[in-house]
Amino acid sequence: MAGRIRDDDIAEVREKARIDDVISEYVTLKRAGGGTLKGLCPFHDEKTPSFNVNPSRSFYHCFGCGEGGDVISFLMKVDGLTFTETVERLAEKYGVQLRREDGDDEPQRPRGPARARLIEAHKVAQEYYADQLGTPDALVARQFLGQRGFDQAAAELFGVGFAPRDGEALTRHLRARRITDEESVAAGLVALGRSHYDRFRGRLVWPIREANGDTIGFGARRIFDDDRIEAKYLNTSETAIYKKSHVLYGIDLARTAMKESQQAVVVEGYTDVMACHLAGVKTAVASCGTAFGQDHAKVLRRFLGDHGPTGGEVIFTFDGDSAGQKAAMKVLDSDQVFASQTYVAVAPEGMDPCDLRIKEGDEAVRELVAKRQPLYRFALDNILARYDLDRADGRVDALRDAAGLVASIRDKTKVDAFSRELAHMVGVDVDQVRSEVRRAASRPAPRPEERRTSRAPEPEAAPEPPRPQLPSLSDPRFLIERELLKLVIQHPSSVGRTTTHVTAGDFTHPTFQGVWEAVIGAGGPAAGKDDAGWSTNVRGQAADPAVAAAITELGVEPVRGTSDPNPTFAVAYVYRLQELTTSRRIADVKARLQRTNPVDQALDYNRMFGELVMLEQHRRKLREGAVGIGSGS
Repeated sequence: MAGRIRDDDIAEVREKARIDDVISEYVTLKRAGGGTLKGLCPFHDEKTPSFNVNPSRSFYHCFGCGEGGDVISFLMKVDGLTFTETVERLAEKYGVQLRREDGDDEPQRPRGPARARLIEAHKVAQEYYADQLGTPDALVARQFLGQRGFDQAAAELFGVGFAPRDGEALTRHLRARRITDEESVAAGLVALGRSHYDRFRGRLVWPIREANGDTIGFGARRIFDDDRIEAKYLNTSETAIYKKSHVLYGIDLARTAMKESQQAVVVEGYTDVMACHLAGVKTAVASCGTAFGQDHAKVLRRFLGDHGPTGGEVIFTFDGDSAGQKAAMKVLDSDQVFASQTYVAVAPEGMDPCDLRIKEGDEAVRELVAKRQPLYRFALDNILARYDLDRADGRVDALRDAAGLVASIRDKTKVDAFSRELAHMVGVDVDQVRSEVRRAASRPAPRPEERRTSRAPEPEAAPEPPRPQLPSLSDPRFLIERELLKLVIQHPSSVGRTTTHVTAGDFTHPTFQGVWEAVIGAGGPAAGKDDAGWSTNVRGQAADPAVAAAITELGVEPVRGTSDPNPTFAVAYVYRLQELTTSRRIADVKARLQRTNPVDQALDYNRMFGELVMLEQHRRKLREGAVGIGSGS
């Protein structure tokens, strides 16, 4: 209709459309004193509410981003409507009869059909699809629902319908209801090829609704084997009213329960949402044809009133398989926008909530949600599972990888508690964990996908110049190894057969391991007695240039503590080397023991405890034998 809406009708719309009622469909508002309401701003990302609504004056204002205005400007901003579209929408909702007067209508952007017409087209389509579900042609669709535990009442509650296999059935119906082809195409319901045809044909369809109940799109499930489109699900393409990154299936049914319970449950599919709601989990929603992302998180936060540490909880459910675990790890990225506590619920045997309800009943679905575990703990388990915690190097790598996760925890008051938990899980000292967490906090945290693919920790900073691949041979950590090898190269007669039980595994530096292997290749220390060319023979066994260079270096550097070592002096170094090996074994056993439950794993626990006792006794004997170091006699 041409002409401008009369000013007094616009004023009546402003008067009848209470600003707090309209905005509460988009933002969870809480009383803030002085008659004002407060919530999280829908126009910018914030964690502390700065969006204020004054019902008595009928205006809103955000002190964070500066947005403000009345009920009409709010809808224009939040839904991208023109002024006329907004007034028409509010007038229809609040029963205001609009009249036109001569004059130019509001300048229109080239937007295509009005939003109200696209909403009307979807309303007509949803009612049509729902009616078709009861026809003989929809038998397979009804069987599909029945096999998943959904009866007619469930289908009606969620508006589930059937798109006829006739490729123009909906097109004809929309035309009969005075929806133009242009409007049907713009709504994403009809496509244009050689002629107009239905986008969804021969499929079970779910209406995707806004929080206020308006249908804005559909999800369609393949149910016939001869469906020429192989994709299991088809979803409405992006339109003027449907943006998949901002839409959550089930939000119209869940929003009230979410506000009351301060909880949201995010599942992976339409049938999972249905199963949860029918099982009593009324807060379930799902993303539509795309992964859960930052924009979805903002939608949830608005309805949760997610204002601070006690802002509620968000629970993600995933299949227990590897794909589900990957999906859970991706959520770590969006988790940082929640002030709520974030959890993961993984059903046994890879079942989703729909499967779980079929096999074990409604109570099992409620129990799945009740037994949720913190997302942080789920992610930590996922990280540690990639490493062999029975190996010292595995524990070091696991600690470095996991420390970044602990350092990224939003609530910093919990970092120390999580550090102690990580120390127990890895089997290391808590001070070691705290140190690694501090280092991780001082550098940019890796993104979740980087944590998933990483197999070794990245250096703390990009080194300049590049670090050597191996530690220095003069590092004090390798002092005993170095001194014993100098004795072997320079004074093999003083060592003799005292090294009978020494192996390459007693050396922790790879180059020193190579030196020992060259010694054994040359016949062992006993072969060097009275052999003037002994060091040359050992060097000849070294294929690695680094090992050969180390042999030369060890052959000329003075032995510490004496210029004329005797067998007593040499054997003390042997004992000390083996004591260090035993200490590493003790650390490995203690780490396994720390990760073992003494009640549930009593047999393993007792066996390892006995092993630990014997190793401690052996270490004491070796320490007693090492008293000759430094005596020089």
